[in-house]
Amino acid sequence: MAMTLRLPDDLDAQLTERARREGRSKQELAIEAIRDAQDRAELKADDVLAELMDSDAEILDYLK
Repeated sequence: MAMTLRLPDDLDAQLTERARREGRSKQELAIEAIRDAQDRAELKADDVLAELMDSDAEILDYLK
């Protein structure tokens, strides 16, 4: 699906320079960054859930 992304001038300049250095497109770099951010967010949610499962194990066992 297509999407337009408007970046602040300074961030666009940094992205343009990185794309030039790495020989990649700005789109590739943006997609990679979004995927990385999504992966980190999912890991954090999984970590929180695991921590709650450990800390509330007694309560969860009682509710079974």
